[in-house]
Amino acid sequence: MEHELAPAFSLYDETGVLYSSEQLKGKSYILYFYPKDDTPGCTIEACSFRDHYEDFQQKDILILGIGKGTKRDHQRFREKYHLPFPLLVDDGLKVCESYHVLKSASMFGKPYMKIARTTFLIDEKGYIQKVWEDVNPLGHANQIMRVLPNS
Repeated sequence: MEHELAPAFSLYDETGVLYSSEQLKGKSYILYFYPKDDTPGCTIEACSFRDHYEDFQQKDILILGIGKGTKRDHQRFREKYHLPFPLLVDDGLKVCESYHVLKSASMFGKPYMKIARTTFLIDEKGYIQKVWEDVNPLGHANQIMRVLPNS
């Protein structure tokens, strides 16, 4: 998917604000997909982005998290960990499908689809510049910062 036009999306955040790929043209942004609010790995990853938020802002890069939780789940998660960036609600998993981040898994012998922890760096023209798959949440924000140009 790198260097391809990013799939279009239009989703609301936990406060009811609409974010769309069309509205974001002209801005670079991180779109990170995560499985579930307030779980250990997702908390580590979100807090890593929080702790480097100013670094991303200095490079004029927005951070947007996407999970399948409800508006209320995202709101609690964001408030609990003082996350300074929006968490978008993809309750129908349509955006997850378009970004190919749904993976099959099973629990107690029952198959289900889960969101694979994946991050996309999208440029101001809407093209995917870099993809991180099967993300290790520890140090992930640092990993991204290393590939960004110095300002």
